[in-house]
Amino acid sequence: MKIALLGIGLMGLPMGRRLCEAGHAVHVWNRTRSKAEALAPLGATVHNTPAQAVNGAELVILMLDHGGVVGHVLFELGAAAGIAPGTLLVDMSSIKPIEAKDHAARLSELGVDYLDAPVSGGTVGAEQGTLAIMVGGKASNFERAVPVLKVFGRPTHVGPIGSGQLTKLANQMIVGATIGVVAEALLLCERGGADMGKVKEAITGGFADSRILQVHGQRMVDRDFAPRARMTVQIKDLRNALATASEVGFDAPITALFEQLYAQGIDHGLADLDHAGLFVELASRNGMA
Repeated sequence: MKIALLGIGLMGLPMGRRLCEAGHAVHVWNRTRSKAEALAPLGATVHNTPAQAVNGAELVILMLDHGGVVGHVLFELGAAAGIAPGTLLVDMSSIKPIEAKDHAARLSELGVDYLDAPVSGGTVGAEQGTLAIMVGGKASNFERAVPVLKVFGRPTHVGPIGSGQLTKLANQMIVGATIGVVAEALLLCERGGADMGKVKEAITGGFADSRILQVHGQRMVDRDFAPRARMTVQIKDLRNALATASEVGFDAPITALFEQLYAQGIDHGLADLDHAGLFVELASRNGMA
């Protein structure tokens, strides 16, 4: 299949690699061309504009930073106008549900079909093809996309347009809060004299076990906060969740608390750390940094 992939960043690069390895004809664009060129040795065709990349594509995939960038690439840089009517566009970026609905409506006027399909699993999931993919849109469009989406991981159709983004917000609410609780619990144990690594080992397999404990908890034990998903990405998602909650009249006090904690960490210079870097903010508050 001829596939256009717009956005070759931390997630887009391994996803593009998997598309190439699966035998698709992959056409790529990225604002910084050098990042897209990393896929050229695998057979991808690199384009100077998004409109060139989508020309003649049977499927268009977006993996961009946020809703504002998605709208800019689609409607200001000419990508939407270059997509042939009847083509399916799958936006795998993490954006607000209201933005997904707006983009879908504007693309529908051009005859372009749409799915919102954000992912969870980070760069490791993108590299291994084990991403959780949350898909909103028509069931018929979901079935069209499944063969390609399975290259990246496990797609699940969760409802109409916007539902994928809503599910991703739920995911990020849980991730953000759990990172904070794991960090606070491990730091409390260290302050009390226990070995954090052994504490993690001891509660593994119990009710407190989770992928967050295993992956992010280990990063905390190792003090390894090299960015996989940055603090800035986590706070973006929490703020999108709070904005969506406000739109539907829902009170989300727990998410609001963690948004404040991540914001304070970013204000203290932690913006480019992995989102497990909230540990550093909590450690600093307790004189344990």
